[in-house]
Parts: sequence; structure tokens; C-alpha cells
Amino acid sequence: MKHDESVSRREFTEKSAMVILSGVVISITGCGDSSSSPMQPSPTPTPAPTSPSGPSDDTVGVVSMNHGHIAIITQAELTAGNMLVLDIDGEAGHPHLVELSVADLTQIGNGVRVTKSASTVMPDVLYPDVEQHSHNVTFN
Repeated sequence: MKHDESVSRREFTEKSAMVILSGVVISITGCGDSSSSPMQPSPTPTPAPTSPSGPSDDTVGVVSMNHGHIAIITQAELTAGNMLVLDIDGEAGHPHLVELSVADLTQIGNGVRVTKSASTVMPDVLYPDVEQHSHNVTFN
């Protein structure tokens, strides 16, 4: 049986190129811009470690509604006798500050549970994608 339709070499080349390019277009459109990706998982709160890695007398605080913040008071900071402004940024990508008075540090050093509110972060030029929020940090 003979087919009346014949494809010229030029038509064959054009159709082959279209098939190849359509695969490229599908691949490219499948790659999204990371800043516009709506499928980012919500952050899982990470509990503070019960003790820092390695031998240490540092005090680790537990950060409420945590999403990557780390609150650690070093032994030197705890015994220095000065007030402390602790930056709990960690891996969250934005800072919060926790102000600890000398009395707070003395209580923490004596094993008394102390809870302090961290500064509130707000969207601004440096952190435009951050929603306004704060955290409580509990030591001991």
C-alpha cells in the first residue's frame, strides 16, 4: 500500500526541531523562581537542644513558636556581671533581641526558670518577607 503523503527533508527537520524544542520549553516552564514558589513547607518548630554539643556550661533557652532561632548564653556571659542583649537569629534569617538584666542572669545561673519576650520583628527593607511576630525565650 502506497501513501500519497510524503514529507520533504525540510519538513522533517522542522518537525523534529519543534519536537525537541517543545521538550525544552516544558523543562524550562517546570523550573520556578524560588522567590515565587507557593509550595514552601511551613517551618517546623525545632526544639532547643537539651545541652549544647560538646562539654560546655552554656545555657540553652527554649524559643516559643521557633523557626530556626537559637538562644544560648555562654558561661562567660552568665558570670560576667553585666546585662546582656542576646541576638537569637540562629538560622531563621531575621533577628530578635532578648534583654537580660544582671538579676535575670543571676537567676538563670542559679537554675531558676526565667522567661523573657524577644523584640518584635516587623517587615522592612531588610526583611520584606517576614510577618510581624515575636517569641518568648525560657531558660532552665
